Amino acid sequence: MFTLRYYHIIGTFIVEGTMGAGGCSITPSVTKEKVNALGRAPYTKPPFTLSQIKKAIPPHCFKRSVLQSFSYVVFDLTIVFLLYYLATNYIDLLPKPLPYLAWPTYGFVQGCVLTGVWVIAHECGHHAFSDYQWLDDTVGLILHSCLLVPYFSWKYSHRRHHSNTGSMEKDEVFIPKKKEGLRWSAKYLNNPPGRVITLAITLTLGWPLYLIFNVSGRKYERFACHYDPYGPIYSDRERLQIYISDAGILAVTYGLFCLAATKGLVWVLCVYGGPLLVVNGFLVLITYLQHTHPSLPHYDSSEWDWLRGALATVDRDYGILNKVFHNITDTHVAHHLFSTMPHYHAMEATKAIKPILGEYYQFDGTPFYKAMWREAKQCLYVEPDEGEHNKGVFWYKNKI
Repeated sequence: MFTLRYYHIIGTFIVEGTMGAGGCSITPSVTKEKVNALGRAPYTKPPFTLSQIKKAIPPHCFKRSVLQSFSYVVFDLTIVFLLYYLATNYIDLLPKPLPYLAWPTYGFVQGCVLTGVWVIAHECGHHAFSDYQWLDDTVGLILHSCLLVPYFSWKYSHRRHHSNTGSMEKDEVFIPKKKEGLRWSAKYLNNPPGRVITLAITLTLGWPLYLIFNVSGRKYERFACHYDPYGPIYSDRERLQIYISDAGILAVTYGLFCLAATKGLVWVLCVYGGPLLVVNGFLVLITYLQHTHPSLPHYDSSEWDWLRGALATVDRDYGILNKVFHNITDTHVAHHLFSTMPHYHAMEATKAIKPILGEYYQFDGTPFYKAMWREAKQCLYVEPDEGEHNKGVFWYKNKI
């Protein structure tokens, strides 16, 4: 009883670094929050409005700078080309078997940096890169196409995710299943080997399966694919831009084909394929952990509203990768509230809104690799609490 009361009284002072949103005590630190926030988040309508949250944020945080935004593009691409130069000129000179260790190391490091590039392109899709929509779309199209992401296609489906976060019916991705919706194989995979298999498939094939077959996405009345301009995901006025996205993917694919013909398929897989696999794995993992947590509620149409849905997400700690990923990992709550805010102001905005959000702000400092395993184990399906009058509020369960 004392612990629960302590959570409700002190939890709102997470900004001071003594308690997390989940109410577990932590070691004070001036540099880093660490918390295992497994206590349930509030699900009732919050006592504040979006405008009140916005007023707590310094006005300059909403200002976008072309120069500052491009500085991150230039910095990231400089690191990318430096790693490429070192890898292609020196790895094969190493005595065997060191190249077999050096190439995977290069792939992981390069993939982490390219995930940062992916985040910048994602910001372009939110119109958070500059004040000019045409510039955002141009930069986003180039960067995302180079990473085999259909820019406009994902921009529009992702925008609908932001419009319907936490909705059991209308959210676009990582919509939790109800117990009766679990596949027959779920009970056979609910064990350590099964979780390893599930996570391996999710992190390697999850992204292309989502883009091509809408796996883990919202259910539509017919087959949905991000490459189909006439698919149910898109409206008539969006179809031309889906064609443009497809053209970008085809152009990069043709370039990779030419490289494979010139340099060899193995060279392309080592230099490009390995890092791309890391990018795809991280973007799936980041999104999964932002919206999958034992503390987070989900809502059906009888309970859902935009603000509560936007707050049904959690900031995570990826260590040094927070900076590499431009803080998309530990400022996601603020991003869902104000998606046009540039990433370089998101940390300041997050600190400003914590006192306003109080217990509605969710942060979990569990290392991401541990959290990934825990969530795969504990977050199997959702259902309302038995006997509760709020039948439109769903919580994660793990007993099959």
